[in-house]
Amino acid sequence: MMVTDPLAPVIAALARPGRPSSDYDLNPGTILPKGRVLRPAGVLVAFTQTATGPSLLLTKRSSQLRHHPGQIAFPGGKVDPGDADPIGAALREAQEEVGLAPANVEILGTFDPHETVTGFLVTPVLARVRTPFAPIPEAGEVDEVFTVPLTHFSNPAAFRIEGRLWLGQRRNYYTAPYGPYYIWGATARILRSLADRMAAR
Repeated sequence: MMVTDPLAPVIAALARPGRPSSDYDLNPGTILPKGRVLRPAGVLVAFTQTATGPSLLLTKRSSQLRHHPGQIAFPGGKVDPGDADPIGAALREAQEEVGLAPANVEILGTFDPHETVTGFLVTPVLARVRTPFAPIPEAGEVDEVFTVPLTHFSNPAAFRIEGRLWLGQRRNYYTAPYGPYYIWGATARILRSLADRMAAR
């Protein structure tokens, strides 16, 4: 009897063509400065297996943080001098932020990078968590670690476009709320890229 990989749709999505994304996708009138320098970063889009199927691992950033307090995010961060590349940065940060050991991670592939309004070029690193683990939120950095069913993000129709004033101008962005969690901004945009690829045939 053949057993189907629960992440087969994600692996198929990785094989389909994509394109870079940015926080400016829904704001075509934005004029970006020429010669801007973007700092490389990596985030771990990690899938865990639950009783109801594959789920995505997400964090709620500490409300005490200076940047993006209380926001929903993937584990990850900027590429440090000791990191080989964005994949290395994503794995290191995931271990620091949620206690996920690199040895317990199977890298599936990467998406095209995402440019943020804060000047980062973020590479989404899609990965499988090999065996169940008990997350350990990094004190002072992460308030909560939780999972969301992959099915919530696999349909582009689950995403809404909302907006708010930012630096005196209206900025539009994707949202994909789940229960008490308001998922928006770069995290939602990366997940929308995943939904688009999964929906493509």
